[in-house]
Amino acid sequence: MKLKIAVISAAILFFASVSAVPAQPWKGWRGSEGWGMGGQYQRMFDPAKVEKISGEVAGIEQVTPMRGMHYGVVLMVKTEKETVPVHLGPSWYIERLDTKFNTGDKVEVTGARTTFQGKPAIIAAEIRKDDQVLVLRDRNGVPVWAGWGRRR
Repeated sequence: MKLKIAVISAAILFFASVSAVPAQPWKGWRGSEGWGMGGQYQRMFDPAKVEKISGEVAGIEQVTPMRGMHYGVVLMVKTEKETVPVHLGPSWYIERLDTKFNTGDKVEVTGARTTFQGKPAIIAAEIRKDDQVLVLRDRNGVPVWAGWGRRR
């Protein structure tokens, strides 16, 4: 009986302490943090400039492509001709995927060539690594993280 009273007392104290924590006001939807379809960055994907490159991952970086954006993941891919930054997407999406990249991985990238700060770069649509295929955008450049907001 004393054990039952102790358990009930502990439960009451727990729930009383939880309800005493002041509620935080809702701050609204955070949005895509610059990675959405309406943003300047997404408009840089030009389907007419899509190409394929093959190479080795020479490095992995976190970059903020444009002012006001959340950082994204970029693979530095070394081909026979150059080492080019390959923009994958926002870190909040890429870091949660099962497909992981490491320095030295052999990859084949399909993406749109563009320029960031006067230097060549590729915005990836698809990356192949071994037997894995990571699809990041459709052929028009619509990112998979854009969700179902642009149904056809």
